[in-house]
Amino acid sequence: MREVNPKDTNRAKAFELWMRSPMPMVTMTKTFDITRLRRVARSKGVKLNMLMCYAIGRAASDFGEFFLLPVGDKLMQFDHLAINTIVMTKSGGINTCDIPFTMDIHQFAADYLRLTDEVAANEEDYNLGDDYMVIGTSALTKCELDSVVNLYAGFYNNPFVVWGKYRNGWFRTTLPISFQFHHTQMDGPVSTGFLNRLQEVFDSIEY
Repeated sequence: MREVNPKDTNRAKAFELWMRSPMPMVTMTKTFDITRLRRVARSKGVKLNMLMCYAIGRAASDFGEFFLLPVGDKLMQFDHLAINTIVMTKSGGINTCDIPFTMDIHQFAADYLRLTDEVAANEEDYNLGDDYMVIGTSALTKCELDSVVNLYAGFYNNPFVVWGKYRNGWFRTTLPISFQFHHTQMDGPVSTGFLNRLQEVFDSIEY
């Protein structure tokens, strides 16, 4: 992580406009077709949540804005992405776990299983530290949700992706997903581009 001058990036105007906003977060909700994702999960015996996290990282990697993040009153740039997932512990509590993103889906899956198993057993958060721009996720799979609007804490500006229980139809499986981001980090064209790219990854993922 290193500080960059906003004027040297394409976020200069957004930095000036939104860094002092009392509510700089934006939430978008889109219903996705995850039919192929579920088929891959079943046929390969892998976790659907792992595939979701991989797809989010894969789609985000195509946009340079995901490697920039407002931290405090500064704009920071990162070389790597990570996906944070919520882990249920053996005692029934929850902890968070950062998974380093790699384009190699098999390596990502191995890291996902190893790290989430460790967090579940140790009941301690696993954080990768300042070298990674972390995309938060939360899967609330006990309930069909139309949308989730996360609270704005003022110190956690990272993008956040939330979904509930998927919905089975006759020929396809759908899932509404909420995507929250800091307006300094990206504007509408990038955020909607990310959501469209995410559907493309869902439709083409292989394992």
